[in-house]
Amino acid sequence: MEESQIDFAIVMTSGPDTPKRLASPFFLAATSAAEEMSVVVYFTGQGTVLLKKGEAENAYPKEGGKSVKHFMDQALGNGAQFVACKASLDLNEISPDDLAFDVPMVGVAEALPYLEASKKLISF
Repeated sequence: MEESQIDFAIVMTSGPDTPKRLASPFFLAATSAAEEMSVVVYFTGQGTVLLKKGEAENAYPKEGGKSVKHFMDQALGNGAQFVACKASLDLNEISPDDLAFDVPMVGVAEALPYLEASKKLISF
């Protein structure tokens, strides 16, 4: 992926400990990707915990509502790309075998040029 191709980058730092914050970033990613924008969701900090098996399936932004995994699957289905911070996976003691999603793992130095080149950048 070329740096200039990213229309919208979302830095996902929120995790299962803040469930009410978890639907919006993936809803925005799904909607933007459906509009044929190039979308990258960069998981870092507690956000990487959502990539672990069983976490997104058991996180609900609204009691009785849909799981975070539902919103993540919508974003992926519409063409958004997920990328994980390698250091944050290590920090949260998550191994590649623990992941529920097949995502590239990159260091901060590798991610920064892509995030910097994105046309729009938000953080959750």
